[in-house]
Amino acid sequence: MSQRIALIDGHPDPDPARFGHAVAEAYATGARQGGHEVRTIRLADLTFPVLRSRRDWEQEAPPPTVASVQADLQWARHLVIVHPLWLGAEPALLKALLEQVFRPGFAFPAGESTLQGGLLKGRTARIIVTMGMPALVYRTFYLSHSLKSLKRNILAFVGIGPTRETLIGNIEGIGPDGRRDWLDRIRRFGAGSQ
Repeated sequence: MSQRIALIDGHPDPDPARFGHAVAEAYATGARQGGHEVRTIRLADLTFPVLRSRRDWEQEAPPPTVASVQADLQWARHLVIVHPLWLGAEPALLKALLEQVFRPGFAFPAGESTLQGGLLKGRTARIIVTMGMPALVYRTFYLSHSLKSLKRNILAFVGIGPTRETLIGNIEGIGPDGRRDWLDRIRRFGAGSQ
């Protein structure tokens, strides 16, 4: 069954050598080969202001770049976020984008109790995180803290779920063969739209 997929390439560095860009491209390629529609949102190509007040978040209209991302998320039934682990979490610019996008009235009811649930129900997600440390260390010692926060406090809050996760650790140490193996696996995830 064909899916509509919004893929956020959440690496803020536009350098094409960043492995996260290759991961995002592998997922998109696999998804298209599997008959799915994909809209890719490249964080490195976006320009938008950082929110600095609750008033701006609640009352100001989103900038055109943010409104375009919202339209892609509204269209999609599956969301994929690919990002590196920086200082134990997603890059600040990715968090700033999510703050801009998931506004009252778009992601959850404006002016009402947020306990009613998010407005983006019916969508699933996959988060793919690349990191320098071994993934097992991130899972066991750091307890995947930032990943759990993204899944529960952001995506589930706005109604997106279930969310699958993929951690690609020791990114500098796995070498070309390891990276190629990961890209093949990610392409298969895309083809199966999972």
